[in-house]
Amino acid sequence: MSILQVQGIHHITLNGADRQTSIDFWQGILGMELIFEQPNLDALNINHLYFDCGDGRTITVFTDEARKPTDQPLPQPEGSLHHIAFWVGQATINVAQSRLKAAGISNTGIKDRGFMDSLYFRDPLGLLVELASYKFEPPLGHTHAQVLTRAHEIRQTRGALAIEEADIADALLSLTTQ
Repeated sequence: MSILQVQGIHHITLNGADRQTSIDFWQGILGMELIFEQPNLDALNINHLYFDCGDGRTITVFTDEARKPTDQPLPQPEGSLHHIAFWVGQATINVAQSRLKAAGISNTGIKDRGFMDSLYFRDPLGLLVELASYKFEPPLGHTHAQVLTRAHEIRQTRGALAIEEADIADALLSLTTQ
């Protein structure tokens, strides 16, 4: 069989609780504008909310007024979603901890991942959500993936466990002097 060529994520659909809980979180906390809603065309008794996640793509949420939110972590069986990560700028991730806390949402605070910063918290239904911010901009004509691929090669040569900031700096240099 020939492979299929994907071009990126089109949208992600989550099972939500009631309509207002979803709007309060996705639009009210994460700033994703509710761009439209309609019935789920495969199950007309379920509502389908479409939120703009900032890059022209959407996060959609199936809602049902009979469902109630729970803040318990979702089970993690094989094949399930572990978490969803959203790209944010450094300024946003640096204020996220205090803004989430002010909204009553506990979070991990910023975690240094070497090449990026991460902050984790749960949505009203227990889904683990990550805000992720790269610590670098790729050189003109290159992508984040190309920088990370080169940084990975450098860290493997060093025998290191994970990519560190020095690996990113060396990858950026390598890509700009080719």
